[in-house]
Amino acid sequence: MNEIKTGEHDVLHILSPDSLLGALVYLAVFVLFAVVVSSLLRRAVNASMIRKGHIDRTTISFLQQFGSALTWVIVLILYAHLIPVLRSMGSALLTGVSIASVVIGLALQSTLGNLVAGIAITIYKPFRLGDTLQVAAPTGPEIGVVESISLGYTTLRAPTGHLIVLPNALAASSTLLNLSPGFAPFPLTITMRLAREVDVEAARRLALAVAGESKEAKSVLGCYLTKVEASAVTLELRLTAQDLASRDALRSKLLAELATRFATARLGVSGTELPSFA
Repeated sequence: MNEIKTGEHDVLHILSPDSLLGALVYLAVFVLFAVVVSSLLRRAVNASMIRKGHIDRTTISFLQQFGSALTWVIVLILYAHLIPVLRSMGSALLTGVSIASVVIGLALQSTLGNLVAGIAITIYKPFRLGDTLQVAAPTGPEIGVVESISLGYTTLRAPTGHLIVLPNALAASSTLLNLSPGFAPFPLTITMRLAREVDVEAARRLALAVAGESKEAKSVLGCYLTKVEASAVTLELRLTAQDLASRDALRSKLLAELATRFATARLGVSGTELPSFA
């Protein structure tokens, strides 16, 4: 019986926060707890974003990042309070906390400003995820779609594919043009050259029908007669893609489908010359 009690005492002594092994064990437990809480928070946010409800995904995305960061901060504070060595070290450093806070505050001034600005953007919502903004960049005015709003930065995707990264403080304080809704950030134009004697209205209806059947197209803007020559006419089919990655695939699909449908309908054909699409 005494041996059992001695064994329990040894185990408790080893797992005590005062020992190195105990401190490492508690560290592993706290880290695991933080990882689990962050993972659960992320899953809850993703579920809320997928579910078709009235929850604003911009707010949820920002709160998920803020909640994860806050979870880690709380876990570190609790761990430092639990371990005697760290707790005594913290007490010893309290005498210099005022100077340290000033130094840290100056060093993190821009970071804290971006964090506060991110919270302001989330509350007042001057723009949201998916909005199209025009911003002032070092190379001149840039247009991009808001992809993410993190704790420090707002990221936009330009129609050419490159990223525009704005500090939240700048995004909150500078003048931005919100072009949503109605602006087409990923435009796609297909030029159709048809025989002069073509039924233009029938050609327009067929082109619009082909574009409307494509699930990859975000919106079909129209089909317009843009040029009349002695032997040919030119129409432009204008639409927008869902995103930059699908724009080229959509163009390729529409070119093949238009060529097939126009050849089948014998629209725009002149003798042996078939209509061309570009």
